[in-house]
Amino acid sequence: MVILLTLVHILVCVFLVIVVLLQSGKAADLAGAFGGMGSQTAFGPRGSATLLSKATTLAAALFMITSLTLAVMASRSTAGPGGSVLDTHKPAQTAPAPTQTAPLPKSGTGNTVTIPLTPQGTPAPQGAPAQPAPAKPAPAQPAK
Repeated sequence: MVILLTLVHILVCVFLVIVVLLQSGKAADLAGAFGGMGSQTAFGPRGSATLLSKATTLAAALFMITSLTLAVMASRSTAGPGGSVLDTHKPAQTAPAPTQTAPLPKSGTGNTVTIPLTPQGTPAPQGAPAQPAPAKPAPAQPAK
């Protein structure tokens, strides 16, 4: 069906080019070169529609119809049935990296830090290392 419609489209294109080239311009005579041909209208006096102008209108309408039909057929064949291009290219789902809690050496605080590990057991790469908070000075003991 697409091949038949493409052949009709090509024939309509060739026919449209020939019909347009066969027509003479609105101001093709000598009076049009010197500003004649009815100064009240924008493009000269309007004559009756000739056979060539009717053929041009018909060919232009067929050209638009075949162009739109071919475009719709092409978009349906590439997107698949009832979908879009975005539906066919979904990103792969990845599992989050497991985390393990590693206790820090006892330094009097008793805190633990969670360090994300890769599946091989090595620490996951992180951004810039965080700076520890400055230690607060112990409150001063009142003198006795």
